[in-house]
Amino acid sequence: MRFPIFPLPGAILFPGLQLPLHIFEPRYRDLVGSALAKDRLIGMIQPLQSKDGAPLYDIGCLGRIGDVEALEDGRYNIVLDGETRFRLVRELDVRTSFRQIEAEIIDDAEDEVLSSVERAGFEFEARRFADMQGYSVDWDSVERLDDETLINGVAQIAPFDAASKQALLEAPNLAQRCELMIQLMQFFALRDDGDEIVTLQ
Repeated sequence: MRFPIFPLPGAILFPGLQLPLHIFEPRYRDLVGSALAKDRLIGMIQPLQSKDGAPLYDIGCLGRIGDVEALEDGRYNIVLDGETRFRLVRELDVRTSFRQIEAEIIDDAEDEVLSSVERAGFEFEARRFADMQGYSVDWDSVERLDDETLINGVAQIAPFDAASKQALLEAPNLAQRCELMIQLMQFFALRDDGDEIVTLQ
């Protein structure tokens, strides 16, 4: 499968979730315009370095443009709906201003669920992490979320570094993503000399 990509450092999209984006660079305006004229598909994938033309990670997430606001000056506000993970096969030699790739779609199992022990362990660690960070969370709403929405949702918005978020995206199934999330929250909670929060770099 071939599609254009938006290689944005630190931006991770998970299947079943949404990612709002403000598009202002000319090449990415071209990308959005092209996608809107075709199938509305854009691949979100992280570059290995924050520089133009940098090599890419192997795994990304294919998104479909849902909401779109075209501004008078050519910029866009869009919301990408995460559809499925993909594995990079190769980057294509193209004449467009934006990059394009050939990729294989990853067939993730549908409606994955956690065991009650896994879910309880995750919620316990998430509450502790949220308290430590000073986040205000509606836990009643959280408890009503299905497992996949909960795990992927926290993975997408958590304040981890780009490499950690990439590792979460690459986790082969929901249970392993849940376990990695717990490890990251515990690691992130470690303090250096009592006051500095440690982050994975």
